[in-house]
Amino acid sequence: MYDYDLERYLNVRSAYGASFSPDGSLAFLMDTTGVGQVWTLDGPGRWPDQRTFYDEPVSFVDYSPARPELVFGMDEGGNERAQLYRLAADGTITELTDKPAAKHRWGGWRPDGEAFAFASNRRDQAVFDVYVQDRDATGDDAELVYEGDGWFTVSGWSPDGTHLAISEAHSSFDQDVYALDVESGEVAHLTPHEGNVRYTSVSWGPEGDALYLVTDEGRDTLALARLSLDGDIEYVREDDVWNIDGVSVHQRTGRLAYSKNVEGYNEITVGEFDGPTTISEFPTPDLPGGIAGGVAWDPEAERFAISVTGRTVNTNVFVVETVSGESERWTYASTAGIPQDSFVEPEVVRFESFDGREIPALFSLPPDAPPKKTPVIVDIHGGPESQRRPSFAGLTQYFLSRGYAVFEPNVRGSTGYGKAYTHLDDVEKRMDSVKDIRAGVDWLHDHPSVDPNRVVAMGGSYGGFMVLASLTEYPDLWAAGVDVVGIANFVTFLENTGDWRRELREAEYGSLADDREFLRSISPINNVDRITAPLFVLHGANDPRVPVGEAEQIADEVADHGVPVEKLVFDDEGHGISKRENRIEAYTQVVEFLDEHVTAE
Repeated sequence: MYDYDLERYLNVRSAYGASFSPDGSLAFLMDTTGVGQVWTLDGPGRWPDQRTFYDEPVSFVDYSPARPELVFGMDEGGNERAQLYRLAADGTITELTDKPAAKHRWGGWRPDGEAFAFASNRRDQAVFDVYVQDRDATGDDAELVYEGDGWFTVSGWSPDGTHLAISEAHSSFDQDVYALDVESGEVAHLTPHEGNVRYTSVSWGPEGDALYLVTDEGRDTLALARLSLDGDIEYVREDDVWNIDGVSVHQRTGRLAYSKNVEGYNEITVGEFDGPTTISEFPTPDLPGGIAGGVAWDPEAERFAISVTGRTVNTNVFVVETVSGESERWTYASTAGIPQDSFVEPEVVRFESFDGREIPALFSLPPDAPPKKTPVIVDIHGGPESQRRPSFAGLTQYFLSRGYAVFEPNVRGSTGYGKAYTHLDDVEKRMDSVKDIRAGVDWLHDHPSVDPNRVVAMGGSYGGFMVLASLTEYPDLWAAGVDVVGIANFVTFLENTGDWRRELREAEYGSLADDREFLRSISPINNVDRITAPLFVLHGANDPRVPVGEAEQIADEVADHGVPVEKLVFDDEGHGISKRENRIEAYTQVVEFLDEHVTAE
């Protein structure tokens, strides 16, 4: 077993989120400095140039289709109120939005590179409007082209630059798609429907007369479909077991890439349209890791850049030759000197829950795990509309190197397993997902390597709620809990979350108007007297999603009941701990906490 300290594992770098320039060079984000910044590179394996030098992480980068300039986004202190900036070829940075109280959601460059679109809640914090802005305009010069009344995003420009595809989210599992005529302001609603239907990953087709997207309309799983501007849906690729979870179409050539989610791993298909709904496929890209996404085409679609990761492969950018499928690694974000062959790949397992349903999970054992002496981290994902997938995680590999097993359940409500599965935890069925955690721990107790007295619950965001609920519902199962930016009280959470999020969250959890008593009954804060396991609470002071008051109230209440509690709040973080120096401080304290309460003999 290798003996590297936590700081080394948290210094494993990532390169991701690439964009091709018109001349074929590449911009991408890399966290060498501790947070993601913009870097550029003009060939595989060459020394990259750092182009931004901020203390805050950059959220995306997108090259102009017409000239060597790019737009990037960045918020302040994790408040998620992203502003847009233009980086010129000579390094000059221009702030394009300068509305620090508002969020800005990038919508892409117009095909001629002379303007761009975005959605923003400038007018009303609770809703998003659509704006178009000339490339050299700033501040108040953006033109409001569509006044929204909900959660709108811009999916991209039509090939001729006259229309925008815009999407409206009613919940995480229910969206609508519209085509907006930018000049006239006329909007065509393309997806009228009843019930919950997902329409996501929207791309304009090469002729500009249709959109390609993934949808579960009339199905349990997401399929690749063609949506005409008359609102007709035709399926292009579908699978009855697994989701097709994303598609990218190059407008001028009709080349495309889409991914299928199989047990959390990606299967990438590349091809080109030879008819509106028929595809000629190219050879499968030869990529490592098992997870890849974020396709960025070069100007002629002869190749594309993609971010590649895996549980034993840290994230880097590869460039794939479209027709041959041959790939080449362009970035070399380091593993901080830790041998890649020391990283542990998880096993996909299933366990039976209280109602007989099979629940999928990732399970990783440390090398040479001793019989019945191995402590376990039960690491619960957030969302809940999410899925734990085997991407690289330095903290996970550190715990494995220290002799912990790691168990990552995809409890009911997780995505990746069909529409019906995602709705099994809705509102009044919320605590069924906590019962799945109990069943998972029972499975662990039967494992020949696991010490049943040293099981830890850890999770972030909604996963933090799951940690707290597991500690209150099944107090005898746990040696300790680690709650990261978690929900302690659904009532105060919904009252205080960002105005733009409340309606979407109520669609999942239940509304304050109709379900307040139920929300109160399942809130861990109201069952806090049942917590007996030591608790570590970690949060960001600027969190706009789960306000820091959630951490403060649960830590205070648990301490008042005489249970050991540690609380750590970072003044320059939001919903999660993103800055490397803060992650090192935070998880050093978490490890010391677990050493005291779990691993100490």
